Amino acid sequence: MKIGIIGYGVRMDYFLDRLLELERGVELAAVADPDMEKARQLLEAKGIRGVRFYPEADEMLDRERLDGVMIGTRCTLHTPLALKVMRRNLPLFLEKPVGTTEADLLRLEKAASESSSEVVVSFPLRNTPIAKLAKEIVDSGRLGPIEHVQAVNNVPYGGVYYHNWYRDEEQTGGLFLQKATHDLDCLNYLIGLRPVAVSAMESKRVFKGSKPAGLRCRDCNEYYECPESPYVLERIKQEEVTGELCAFAVDTGNHDSASVLIRYETGMHAVYSQNFYSRKSAGRRGARLIGYEGTLEFDWYRDEVTVHLHGAPRVETYKLEAAKLPHFGGDSALAQNFVRVMAGEERSHTPLSMGIASALMCLKAERSARTDTYQTLASFVEAR
Repeated sequence: MKIGIIGYGVRMDYFLDRLLELERGVELAAVADPDMEKARQLLEAKGIRGVRFYPEADEMLDRERLDGVMIGTRCTLHTPLALKVMRRNLPLFLEKPVGTTEADLLRLEKAASESSSEVVVSFPLRNTPIAKLAKEIVDSGRLGPIEHVQAVNNVPYGGVYYHNWYRDEEQTGGLFLQKATHDLDCLNYLIGLRPVAVSAMESKRVFKGSKPAGLRCRDCNEYYECPESPYVLERIKQEEVTGELCAFAVDTGNHDSASVLIRYETGMHAVYSQNFYSRKSAGRRGARLIGYEGTLEFDWYRDEVTVHLHGAPRVETYKLEAAKLPHFGGDSALAQNFVRVMAGEERSHTPLSMGIASALMCLKAERSARTDTYQTLASFVEAR
């Protein structure tokens, strides 16, 4: 199976490994990227040669006979490039978010109705062993109908969203689209209901300041003292350095904490909160799903699912072994699904409709937070 990649950066370089390790005859035939030399170097570093390179996507799509295409560009290009692939009815692996505006989502919805492309959206969380186990328990009915959900994402590596290009909301769409899109999709999957409205708040209390726009840490007189400088992070805190732009400048962009209330079609509601200044063991990512008969809670970092039965003096704990796997085991499942989609063996487990639903929730949450308003969701939002 011959694949082409549009936008060969860190994510696609990494995900290609997940495809190749399956040993299903996947061959990278072509790459479209304006920085062809950098893409070539990344591929040669892993021993891959003979790939044809193109400066832009149309030329690659017109010249190559491909069995599938993967898109891993900057976020604002996801929709226009996906439309090009869908017009050719090719299987598509599409990075999230699927779009960064409501107009993008409407264009994707229309294209989907006219295309036979099977789209696999990059939502690894719902494909993780923990999420699948939680879904199995929820669907068993042991907890009763889920009537309330409390979800949290305390990001222990949050500096990346202020030290490099992720801070540019014009390119990313903001941190609801960058982070919450994964978790909200997983909530929709676990609950199995259609979201109908959202309300959100966001705060920026930590990663802000008066340092000049564009300041780089190496040019700052606080380089050896600042808690976010590469020097302090690497040599004193022993943390990963994710960029060199000042995290306390006037142009950092992005909230550093936010919460979303979600109402579902039955009237039940969920709450999701994320923050980006928790560190080390304070990191959390998971949810508590509550029914009348029981409560289930899980945390991807702790690799654990716990079930509290309300009518019995018993707590059940399931310990998994997936926390150290790529995206908690979800990336390998995504790769398997995409290979089987290209081979005609499966349908997408994370179809475009789910990507549209999650992105719309995030866009409405962003609007709610910015305007202090309650936002209803369009009828095309679905959760399956």
